[in-house]
Amino acid sequence: MAERGAFSSFHSFLIVLLFLNSVLAVTHGHQDKQVYIVYMGSLPSRADYTPMSHHMNILQEVARESSIEGRLVRSYKRSFNGFVARLTESERERVADMEGVVSVFPNKKLKLQTSASWDFMGLKEGKGTKRNPLVESDTIIGVFDGGIWPESESFSDKGFGPPPKKWKGICAGGKNFTCNNKLIGARHYSPGDARDSTGHGTHTASIAAGNAVANTSFFGIGNGTVRGAVPASRIAAYRVCAGECRDDAILSAFDDAIADGVDIITISIGDINVYPFEKDPIAIGAFHAMSKGILTVNAAGNTGPDTASITSLAPWMLTVAASTANREFVSKVVLGDGKTLVGKSVNGFDLKGKKFPLVYGKSAALSLSQAKCAEDCTPECLDASLVKGKILVCNRFLPYVAYTKRAVAAIFKDGSDWAQINGLPVSGLQNDDFESVLSYFKSEK
Repeated sequence: MAERGAFSSFHSFLIVLLFLNSVLAVTHGHQDKQVYIVYMGSLPSRADYTPMSHHMNILQEVARESSIEGRLVRSYKRSFNGFVARLTESERERVADMEGVVSVFPNKKLKLQTSASWDFMGLKEGKGTKRNPLVESDTIIGVFDGGIWPESESFSDKGFGPPPKKWKGICAGGKNFTCNNKLIGARHYSPGDARDSTGHGTHTASIAAGNAVANTSFFGIGNGTVRGAVPASRIAAYRVCAGECRDDAILSAFDDAIADGVDIITISIGDINVYPFEKDPIAIGAFHAMSKGILTVNAAGNTGPDTASITSLAPWMLTVAASTANREFVSKVVLGDGKTLVGKSVNGFDLKGKKFPLVYGKSAALSLSQAKCAEDCTPECLDASLVKGKILVCNRFLPYVAYTKRAVAAIFKDGSDWAQINGLPVSGLQNDDFESVLSYFKSEK
């Protein structure tokens, strides 16, 4: 009887152990799967070759499962060979060892990069610049970015004839998205549409090929005529960024754009890291574009001008960047004694000459023990009742604090050489000028 009880307990233990192992195996297998890009080089020239079938066969071979549903994410089959799939680490290793596979790498996230540029470079509009309208109108620029706003005046087709006959693309921009004889094509690689939700894609497209639009400004700042390098050229927009810019979407855009018949590809996207060319989606796509006579222009990045800060290194691409600019946005501070200090900010606000009292963050501290952090205008250290209706002076550049504490404007110590947009009047001052403000504030107390 005791033996039967012991056997029953042991049998139950085995069942529980097997159940736990199976649960752990399933859980581990699920967690292990990551999205990888399998790059296989150029498409075979055989007439009987079917990329999708080949990709599915590879997955079935390495997965060793009866069903591979949901494993295949994308297939590249128009301009080069490859696919995107969910694989475990061991499956990735087996795929990487297969004949015909060049590289297997994770599906990474890249970042968007970025105007009087053309005049500054000497490419001015007018009689002194020779142009060939027929050639320019026959040029199609593929823009890989965060989409485009088709209703913008920069993309009006007034005066344009039909698209070039070489164009093989489509207008698949989504609901209520209309192409025209200027913006001749659109695609998107995530749910939604090809519309630009941040302005970045519309900006880069207009820099490359936007029409000349007069009286353009940002709330009255930087007023003038905005235009692209080649206003007579056509645009095809490929939305590869929707919140994030994934490797697989970028490769899909290259796969389509090359087959669609673009002449130039511009892509203001990159990474902060450098990867081998065979694991770099932009280098891979640009290589196949180059083999078809298509130039890829890639932004150098936003991390300069430090040494070794450029990540777009493939020799078959044109990497571009600006090392200087011919204007700056300034925001003046006029003290009560008449002294004027010049700071930086994209400031579209007008205080109409009205004077407001200054308050230094330290003087608006909630308590004496918080005076030090109040110098930096740390939100939890400031007394909003002492800030409201005044110009807040802070050691750190934290405009949102001034806004939330109901200040009318803000002055910050800011040694950078660039300006940014804020929700209220702001001026970022260099150290010496900032100290002048503090001296004035103390003298007036």
